[in-house]
Amino acid sequence: MDITRQKSHIDWVALTAALSLAVLGLLTFNSFSGQDTLFYRQLLWVALGVAVFFGAAFIDWRFLRRSSVAAWIYGILIIPLFLLLMLGTAIKGAKSWVSLGPLGIEPVEFTKLALIIALAKYFSRRHIEIRNFRHILISGVYAAIVFVLVALQPDFGGAIIIFLIWLGLVLVSGLSLRHLATVLAAGALVFAGLWSFGFHQYQKERIISFINPTASLQGAGYNAYQSMVAVGSGELVGKGIGYGTQSKLRFLPEYQTDFVFAAFSEEWGFVGILIVFSLFGVLFWRILRAAARGESNFETLFALGVLFYFLAHFVLHVGINMGVLPVTGTTIPFMSYGGSHLLAEFLALGMLSGMARYGRAVPRFALGREFAGGYDEV
Repeated sequence: MDITRQKSHIDWVALTAALSLAVLGLLTFNSFSGQDTLFYRQLLWVALGVAVFFGAAFIDWRFLRRSSVAAWIYGILIIPLFLLLMLGTAIKGAKSWVSLGPLGIEPVEFTKLALIIALAKYFSRRHIEIRNFRHILISGVYAAIVFVLVALQPDFGGAIIIFLIWLGLVLVSGLSLRHLATVLAAGALVFAGLWSFGFHQYQKERIISFINPTASLQGAGYNAYQSMVAVGSGELVGKGIGYGTQSKLRFLPEYQTDFVFAAFSEEWGFVGILIVFSLFGVLFWRILRAAARGESNFETLFALGVLFYFLAHFVLHVGINMGVLPVTGTTIPFMSYGGSHLLAEFLALGMLSGMARYGRAVPRFALGREFAGGYDEV
């Protein structure tokens, strides 16, 4: 087995790309008026995120291969989701936050990582027999518990991310086309059930507004329409940093979080969009590189799970901001305001750097149906 302990295991390229995205986000929602404290709060969260990254980079994460550890992490981190439903106070219509004095923590961001760990461990032990549909169902139960708890908050965007993480890991583990069709049919039935019994009226209106965004410009389609206006008005080089009228004049709601890409596009234009896409491309490439150099199946699958985690957030956020997906309230990694998702994202990157300490010198090339040459502890 071609394993080597890396002398310089810190992924400085991935960290630089993440910090660059964080800086672009800071520049976008700073009002430059001296009265907006969000800039300084976010700056503090970024600093804490970098500290978490380096802390995680020097931990030997091989203990996660033990089934009991993965199960405990998963079990402990879904407890706050249960407590939120029973005891939580709704903020902006959703029970997503735990208040710790002046701070608010969103537990689902860390539960996503717990789910990735649990699924990576489950599939790493069963990759040879993954075509047995029983394992698809069992892994689906892990994801379904989190999906339902998040959807009931209600946080439909977070629930979609959970589903996409599970679906991505199932696909790279070797799911057959017949099983894929079964999964998609089951997903359609779940959606039908949520539409009839789970979705709130405002969520249904958002989905309807996706089909026809101009049908209710003062209602459910308002956010989507203002976001499309912001993206389009940026043209080639944008209006300039701090001069985005849609965001700074508050025509575009939640421009620091759910619509930060639209606010950024208005100020930086098409050139800025290319910069953001390039930075995310670098980030995704480095995560794929980490997956290819994983010491065992677990490290490879964990890295791929992190990739799907970032990719799902990126695609949904950009699609929503450009008006090609329904508004579900989804952040974009490293750019959107908020501490919970930043800490979870920097933690994920730090864990990948920590795993690189004992990674392969020669990368794997068969990442799809077969993870040859790896080993996993019970």
